[in-house]
Order: sequence, then C-alpha cells, then structure tokens
Amino acid sequence: MNKDQSEETSGYSSDIAFTNSVKSIQQRKGSRQIYMKMEERGGWQTKITDELKNFIEAQISVFFATANAEGQPYIQHRGGPAGFLKVIDETTIAFADFTGNKQYITMGNLAENDKANLFLIDYAAKRRIKIWGTSRVVEGHEELVEQLMPSGYKARPEQVILFTVSAWDVNCPQHIPQRFEASDVEKLLAERDEKIKNLEMKLEKLKGNS
Repeated sequence: MNKDQSEETSGYSSDIAFTNSVKSIQQRKGSRQIYMKMEERGGWQTKITDELKNFIEAQISVFFATANAEGQPYIQHRGGPAGFLKVIDETTIAFADFTGNKQYITMGNLAENDKANLFLIDYAAKRRIKIWGTSRVVEGHEELVEQLMPSGYKARPEQVILFTVSAWDVNCPQHIPQRFEASDVEKLLAERDEKIKNLEMKLEKLKGNS
C-alpha cells in the first residue's frame, strides 16, 4: 500500500478538512510533511478545552457557515453581547438565534445538510479559530431560549442553534488587522482622562504649597 492509499483510511480528526484532494495539493506545494506530523500527533482537537470555552464565550461576533444540498455555501454573521455564545458541554455550542431579515437561508441549508463551520476572530488579540461540526435548529423550546438569551439584550429570539463540534484549529495571526472595540477604547480613554485629572489636581496642590 502506498502513502496516498494509507492516508485515505487514516481517520484523523483533521480529515474533516484535509480531504484527499487537499492532501494532494499539499503534497504538490510542499506542505504535506508538516501536516503529516500534525496528524501523527492525533490531528486537531475534538473537545472544547477550558481555554477554548473562555475564548468562545468572550466573543461578541461569529461567522456561521453552512451549505445547501447542492453544495452552495453561505456565511451568516451573528452577534450579541459577550456570552451570547454558550458552551453547553465539551462538544456543544449553543446560541439564541435572533429574528433578522427572515430569509432563513441558514435554516434551510441545515434542513438539507447539517454540516457547518464556526469562524471566530478576535481582532484585538489577533487570534482566529475555526470549528468544524454539525448543527441543527431547535424551535419551540422556551426553556432553552430563556437559558441562552443574554440578560437585558434588546433582541427577539426566534429559535436556538445547537452546534456539535467535530474538530477545531487555531490559525496563525499573520495578516489579521489589529482592531479594538469602541467600548474598550472608550473605557481606556476614560481611565486616561481620570489619571490626567488626578495628576493635574496633585500639581495644583503642590503649587499651592510652594
């Protein structure tokens, strides 16, 4: 059995993305050996670690990719306050799906093809994580909606999305633009202004004592 044949039946977790076609291109472009070493170590992680849980639940934005039965891809953005994405257990991520433009493309895609991908990016930390898995829509489960709905957030939940993790990987930070949330910048500026105010008061006090 040659190397290509043995790789076809390897069963690594990263095979969810590294298909035989992908591996063939990696071989041609010279990166196959690098990824073979990664595969020999077990491939990508398949369980949500504490570190990943903290990263997921700190996000205020996520890109959610699905494809219909014909393979036509679609990427939907979902956002909310930190914590709107919740880790239920070591393989399950869930969030309340808020009412939007009512196109229901993601919902229709999942009805035909449950394969999905979550793409999370933290611009400030220049970190991005890709999560492969399957997903389903849960309708009419008020208790679950209540559990997942961010407290005080002004949005109307329509249903719940449950995402089951198959594998995940961390991208390198190269080419990620470093950006900061407006609320974080405002907080830092307020802290700076308070420090300046205190220093000015101390300076005036020293002038008065001189």
